Amino acid sequence: MRPFRYERAADEGGAVAAVAEPGAKFLGGGTNLVDLMRLGVETPSVLVDVTRLPLDRIEPLDDGGLRIGAGVRNSDLAADPRIRDRYPALAEAVLAGASGQLRNLATTGGNLMQRTRCPYFQDVTTPCNKREPGTGCPAREGEHTNLAILGHSEHCVATNPSDMAVPLAAFDAVVRVVGPEGAREIPLAEFHRLPGDAPERDTTLRKGELIVAVDLPRLPLAARSRYRKVRERASFAFALVSVAAALEVADGRVADVRIAFGGLAHKPWRASAAEDALRGVAAGPEAFAAAADAELAAARPLRDNGYKVDLARTALVQTLVELST
Repeated sequence: MRPFRYERAADEGGAVAAVAEPGAKFLGGGTNLVDLMRLGVETPSVLVDVTRLPLDRIEPLDDGGLRIGAGVRNSDLAADPRIRDRYPALAEAVLAGASGQLRNLATTGGNLMQRTRCPYFQDVTTPCNKREPGTGCPAREGEHTNLAILGHSEHCVATNPSDMAVPLAAFDAVVRVVGPEGAREIPLAEFHRLPGDAPERDTTLRKGELIVAVDLPRLPLAARSRYRKVRERASFAFALVSVAAALEVADGRVADVRIAFGGLAHKPWRASAAEDALRGVAAGPEAFAAAADAELAAARPLRDNGYKVDLARTALVQTLVELST
């Protein structure tokens, strides 16, 4: 462990000012950041502790939605009756992540900021464009079984590891941040970014910006939603493929639908092509499979991860079938 300085922020302004120092990072639950510090991947000079800020509440919004404070613990988020009743896929996603002990510590803001579990990113003895831009992406020809099939580039094929972010993407959540230039709102779909030629940038956050909340809009459709996670073992494993879906069927036809995938790209993947293919058509396995095919036509699997195309297709069809019955 390299030496670093620790500071505890008393308010949002103080936190933003403190992290302006080169090499400074915000510290929430630390369940990802501290691990990366132990590996030598992250080497902050200053940790600015934001866990004492009043950001640990879930509050109603005027439009009927909910505001989730960035400091809300994952376990509290999953247990909240409003989340379980109105956005069940979100509760299921949070419970599918990590372990009970980690969920008691991990925060909403930190979950959105967690970094990829690509083995080359986590191994400082290997090249990695995400860790050291310009050094290359050995995963493309090396170990990429669990890496991206959508939206990747020649510079990076890493995947975003968050379960929670997948239903948030499906439900049009909005991330609220404060920074040196003031407050702003970022649609969750625009918060994480594809790697392009700058894979070292996971998000669209500007320097010094702090996540303070995530807003979930009122979405009656989300009350009928599911999260399905396919992984190598039943617990403490990241998704090979995951899907969050909400479905409304009226008179046998799809009236509305929301879909997002996890485990397929550098960001939660909103399945807009699949949604467009489904609205207004007769609900059923054939339509669901055709919608999945429409979305996954853009997939560019590598040598060893083409299985994800079939896995994602099956996961989506099964989830929609469950929701339609």
